[in-house]
Amino acid sequence: MRAISAIARRELAAYFGSPTAYVLIGVFLVLSGYFFYSDVALFVTFGAQVLSTGLWRFVFVDYRLVTLLVLPLVTMRLFAEERKLGTIELLWTLPVKDYQLILGKFLAAWCFFAVIVLLAMIPFVVFYAFFPFDLGPPIAGFVGLLLLGTAFIACGIAASTLTENQVVAAMLTYGVLVFFWFMTWNEAVGEESVIRVLLLLSLFDHYYNFASGSIQTVDVAYFLVFAAFFLFIALRSLQSRSWRGVV
Repeated sequence: MRAISAIARRELAAYFGSPTAYVLIGVFLVLSGYFFYSDVALFVTFGAQVLSTGLWRFVFVDYRLVTLLVLPLVTMRLFAEERKLGTIELLWTLPVKDYQLILGKFLAAWCFFAVIVLLAMIPFVVFYAFFPFDLGPPIAGFVGLLLLGTAFIACGIAASTLTENQVVAAMLTYGVLVFFWFMTWNEAVGEESVIRVLLLLSLFDHYYNFASGSIQTVDVAYFLVFAAFFLFIALRSLQSRSWRGVV
């Protein structure tokens, strides 16, 4: 556990010591703030009555898109940069196991995203000051957003272990995540049984319940399994150096 926390602190220092991190935070907050304002304006203009489905669902669905745009840029450097600079070999000489290295970097990226999510709550706090509302649905939405981010980060780490090019790592992450987004869009050309299976596998369909203010055990389990699967892929990718003859 000490090794994992040490790696996480190292990565967090690298994040917040780089202007790129603040640019990404700024981009996320500007886009999420714009979507929040736009959704509230539409909610008021059209006189919707139910916050959970008339406002929060649209806000958190928009936040999903912002998360998709930003997180692959957060994770792309985690291993790709180490490979490019040659520091990955130095890490392999330390008394740190591969799974500790992965979990440490995962924890750092997750904490960085948690800070972003915390800052993204500010519009909700301001809105609540003028218009008190039930806190349950937004809390469910933010829980879903954190779980969605957890899945994105795990996928991004797996992609970053496969290449030394950060752009390639980011694009590979985008490709996998967009595939899991679009996989149910062709339901008109598939059999009903196939569509049911795709819905079970679809990353974003499991997010809709959270966006609507509901936390379902099956959705929580899905995101955790999704993240564990890609962290396992990352682990196997690092361990492949043993049969590739890399020390």
